[in-house]
Amino acid sequence: MGFLKGTASFVRFRVEGDLPPSPMDFIAERVSSFSFRDIDDSYDEYSIGWVSVMNMFDSAFNYSSHLCGDYVVLALRIDERKVSSAILKKLTQKEEERVKREKQIPKISRTMKVEIRERIKTEQMRKAIPLPAVYDVCWNLADSTLFFFSTSKKAQTVLEDFFKESFGLLLRQQTPYTIAEQLLPGRLSEKLPSLSPALFL
Repeated sequence: MGFLKGTASFVRFRVEGDLPPSPMDFIAERVSSFSFRDIDDSYDEYSIGWVSVMNMFDSAFNYSSHLCGDYVVLALRIDERKVSSAILKKLTQKEEERVKREKQIPKISRTMKVEIRERIKTEQMRKAIPLPAVYDVCWNLADSTLFFFSTSKKAQTVLEDFFKESFGLLLRQQTPYTIAEQLLPGRLSEKLPSLSPALFL
């Protein structure tokens, strides 16, 4: 659930790396270069890119709609065409039986089985509607932190890779320990390694 909703789950990251001298221009250019490209009218299986947090169909970002003060607010959209493995298996077996009857043979070769399966998969992919997934992102430029509004490990991995590809910056997931390293003064932060978990009953 996104951060514009009443409740939200998120993971906090630290953005590691330096932005160029004109960060806003750089970010605008990279967001545009890596904006989402629709695959509804193609046979592509996968598409990933940045869209507006307000509208998953807006990838133009007119009037720098992704900027809000010191914040960059985006949504990561991923569209993927999928064919159910059960349906693919059923249709493949059905076609194999048809070919055997047509050719009047008891069994078909492994090569032909592979060809049939790939043909059926391609046909089904063309019919499949891409399923969209959208994840909100809020990047605070002032303190180099980023909130990702999903707790899915798979989605987090995709974000880390795509963020690096888009901006050339690394994301490091933050835990209470790493946050304490940043917030506590020097003398107190030096004591962190010696701390051990405790139960409060």
